[in-house]
Amino acid sequence: MPLIDRILDSSSPPLIVAELSGNHGQNIETAKRIIAAAAQAGADAVKLQTYTPDSITLDSDREEFVVQGGLWHGRRLYELYGEACTPYPWHAPLADYARSLGIEIFSTPFDEAAVDFLESAIRPKLYKISSFELTHIPLLKRTAQTGKPVVLSTGMANEAEIEEAVATLRENGAAEIVLLKCVSAYPSEPAGFNLRSMQSIGERFGCLTGLSDHTLTNEIAIASVALGARLIEKHVTDSRDAGGIDAGFSLEPPELAELVSQSQRAHAALGSATIGSSEQDKKQTHFRRSIYASQDIEAGDTLSEQNLRIVRPSLGLAPKHWEKLLGQKAKRSLSAGTPLSEQDL
Repeated sequence: MPLIDRILDSSSPPLIVAELSGNHGQNIETAKRIIAAAAQAGADAVKLQTYTPDSITLDSDREEFVVQGGLWHGRRLYELYGEACTPYPWHAPLADYARSLGIEIFSTPFDEAAVDFLESAIRPKLYKISSFELTHIPLLKRTAQTGKPVVLSTGMANEAEIEEAVATLRENGAAEIVLLKCVSAYPSEPAGFNLRSMQSIGERFGCLTGLSDHTLTNEIAIASVALGARLIEKHVTDSRDAGGIDAGFSLEPPELAELVSQSQRAHAALGSATIGSSEQDKKQTHFRRSIYASQDIEAGDTLSEQNLRIVRPSLGLAPKHWEKLLGQKAKRSLSAGTPLSEQDL
């Protein structure tokens, strides 16, 4: 089933996307190892990032081009992006490799030229826009002009910025738009997610929603399933100990496999909004209580608390008839252990 069809089909579990990012360490074999691990773990798709240092920043030593705080404190942006970028010549072979394993692949472009490149190199079925690029209107226009679905992380964006981004995508031909709740901090803290806003975002902009999660555990992602997330994105690595550039907030393969199975179970538990018992519950009604004769009763005897009891199982009259029965004369003889029936009323 195409990725967007999976996202649109609310009867299916949410799409699980494994973000490769810069964890390949500039080694294509490491990249393939991570893709294979993601496929083995049950992820639906793997995602790349498509940029070069020159397409995303300037080669400058000025203070504003140096990271302040966090995992990459003191690193020059140009050098950081040079280490993290996925080389353009890798894209086609990685796409072929992923698809040979039965896992789909797409990417996050960071400029218009990257969109043109991806259209020919990997022919993605959809695109992802980073939360940092949400205000990059020329990029949004070019991405939407492919006519493909666009997944947009909202990150630090305010309502007006999201509105402009969504309008730009729609006006330029995006087939579908999925808005991801995201905290643009690496790693993220649970308290900052405000997951309830996922539903508000979906209703406000008429879009399906999902989650881009930079925490190191799966609780936030599983909670998002209950709020209607149709896509969950997590960074992955084959080993945090290997020290990939994003390893500090990336899942290892067993953790990714847990996310896949946990999200499937959480989605299955959602069921429908119908009020009433489940099929599992219906099988247990035998163990409700009902009214039974607790002693031998002769026809004409007075029914009382001494010769009747409300007990399990539920083969007799329901307990709601208790007060109506008390004080009546027995219409028939009942041996101890006989359930009372409608003819005894």
